[in-house]
Amino acid sequence: MQQDKQPEYGPVVFRDRTAGYAFLTRSTATSDRTIEWDDGETYPVIDVEISSESHPFYTGKARTVDTEGRIAKFERRFGETG
Repeated sequence: MQQDKQPEYGPVVFRDRTAGYAFLTRSTATSDRTIEWDDGETYPVIDVEISSESHPFYTGKARTVDTEGRIAKFERRFGETG
């Protein structure tokens, strides 16, 4: 591997603002903004819209929404089952 072509890999804080949750991990992502972490060190911070703390699948709040009558359209097309 050519060293000058690889992105820098280092510690980064990802912050989910909707859930008020942040976690420190290693990534190639970068940011100009920084945050002081619990260990007293300063790390780059990246704000994300959704994480495992706020995603409906992981929180158990997932729901099925029948938008535009997809089920009714399927039943009209292929006939009702049962």
